[in-house]
This record gives sequence, C-alpha cells and structure tokens, in this order.
Amino acid sequence: MKKPLVSIIMGSDSDLPTMSETSAALDKFGIAYEVKILSAHRSPEKTATFAKGAKKRGIKVIIAGAGGAAHLAGVVASFTTLPVIGVPMDTKLDGMDSLLSIVQMPSGVPVATVAVGKAGAINAGILAAQIIGTSQAAISKKIESFKKELVKKVAVKNRKIKK
Repeated sequence: MKKPLVSIIMGSDSDLPTMSETSAALDKFGIAYEVKILSAHRSPEKTATFAKGAKKRGIKVIIAGAGGAAHLAGVVASFTTLPVIGVPMDTKLDGMDSLLSIVQMPSGVPVATVAVGKAGAINAGILAAQIIGTSQAAISKKIESFKKELVKKVAVKNRKIKK
C-alpha cells in the first residue's frame, strides 16, 4: 500500500457522499490518500494534532470538506504550512454559508476554495494532483493527459451539435 500524499478530511460522515468524489479524482491520477472525520468544533484538539503532524507523516495536501459554519479548512490551515483546499458542502442555504465561511480567511491563513458540492470535490482532487505534479513527473504527465481528454470531449460535443 502506497503512503498517502493527500488527506481528505470532513466535518461529518454526512459529507462523505460529496467527498467520495475527491477520492475518485485522486484515484484517476494514482495518488494515495487517507480519509478522516475531524471537527473544528467537536474535536478541536484532535484536529489541531492532526494538522500539526500531517507534514511529518508525508502528507503534501489537505482537502477539507465542511458545511454550515465550515471552519474545518481554516482551523487546519492555521496549524500547518501545507496547502489546504476547502470544499464547501451543499447545505440548507445552497452552500452559500459554507462557501463564505471557507473563502473569507484572514490575511496570512490561506485556504484555496473550490466550488460548492460535487464539482468542488472533484476539482479539489484535481487541484491536489496538480500541486503534487509540480514535483512528480509521473503525476504531471497524468494531468496533461487528463487535460487533453477534456479537449477531446469538447470536440465530440461540438460534432454532436452540428448534426
């Protein structure tokens, strides 16, 4: 089993259906990951310990999915120098509460924020792969192939429209 390079964390098991899209994206690029439930509010000490130790364990990127107050990504970012990507969950307020909670970070505590819900979860996996690809040629080549496939899919859609 390969050592995980990405930590996928979420505030609750209710976030798992969305965050499984992140796992699927990382699987496409052959990137090993771990999945954990952590809470900025219910288990803050455990969350801080996780964030402080992630780099020593070989983690390169942390992806944090959270809804509602959505403080998980910001709290984790405050305890690590690793890149943190926040995925806002689609909540009762159509994810706007989550989005604003994640994106409104104070100066000095950056969190990359992706779209709300499934699209964001997929993009978080792709963004993590791109970050890792800056230092791993094999992953970079997989990203390049993935991007070429996107171009081909658009061409196919254009041909269908013309018919």
